Amino acid sequence: MERSTGKADQKRSICGIRSLFPKTLCILLLTVFSVFSGAQESQGQESQGRVVYFAGSGNAPLDQHLIQLLRGELAPATSLIEITDDQLATLDSGPIISVGPAAFSRVRQANRSAPILAMLVDKSFISGFAERSPGQITGVLYNVPLIRQALTGKAILPQANKIALLATADSVELYEPLIDELPAYGMSARIFLVESNDNLISTLVRALGYGDFLLAAPDSAIYNPRTIKHILLTAYRRNQIVIGPTQAYVKAGSLASSYAPFPEMVEMAGSFLSTFFETGAYPEPSYPEEFRVEVNAQVARSLNIPLPSREDIATRVDRQLAINGEASDE
Repeated sequence: MERSTGKADQKRSICGIRSLFPKTLCILLLTVFSVFSGAQESQGQESQGRVVYFAGSGNAPLDQHLIQLLRGELAPATSLIEITDDQLATLDSGPIISVGPAAFSRVRQANRSAPILAMLVDKSFISGFAERSPGQITGVLYNVPLIRQALTGKAILPQANKIALLATADSVELYEPLIDELPAYGMSARIFLVESNDNLISTLVRALGYGDFLLAAPDSAIYNPRTIKHILLTAYRRNQIVIGPTQAYVKAGSLASSYAPFPEMVEMAGSFLSTFFETGAYPEPSYPEEFRVEVNAQVARSLNIPLPSREDIATRVDRQLAINGEASDE
């Protein structure tokens, strides 16, 4: 009511001085005023009506941290609303941010028409969905391009030129682009096939005998909470290092891993949402532009490896990628 009264007063103000203007000019001024006010109202309603839904991972501290970062990144007039699984099927508009593969799967199964922005997912997980539903499904990729992980290892061991890789029959393709990229950086790699859980350690021993370090990809069939302790201990006893697969594994005993910081991922998510609101379609899944490096200084000391600073390692990797042209495991 106050807004309507204000407009009426403005109109009366314009026409209240019509003695100073011809009648036709007054009508023209009123028309311009009405169009301008209508555009402002429409724009304001559109901005105020923007809603982004959030389907969390189930890890409360992680979800709340992401919500806090997202609310700081999104436009002030955009609402971020947490939703439960029961609410997914009833949503008929608005993009949904899902956190992790399980949350994405729940959202996708409950609402096939929902535009989804997946966070904390690997490229291998989300690519197929994005290709089948371009513009409707995208992701801020959580895994690190393997060429970057390989160069992280070389930044620590400059003399390294042979990389050992463990894979199952289902995950061999994860490494194929990397093998093609490595020669440009003076390195090569060999895949050692793990045929079953029973021969994991024996295959690992052969791999460690070949490579200057073991490069771990986000392959949950090999690198998981049940196996990682045995893998790391076996490598440690043979004075070999493991690079990757994620920041979390560095705490467990990997020597180092590159990772995408949460603020960078959230910034990209905000950019993707802005594009969606402006065009009605998401960009393709992408990696954040900035990566950092996590290191385990205790492991380095135990193996008598001089360890550059995290910043120095990241700078060396960025320099190599800039010189050779960054490839992103495509």
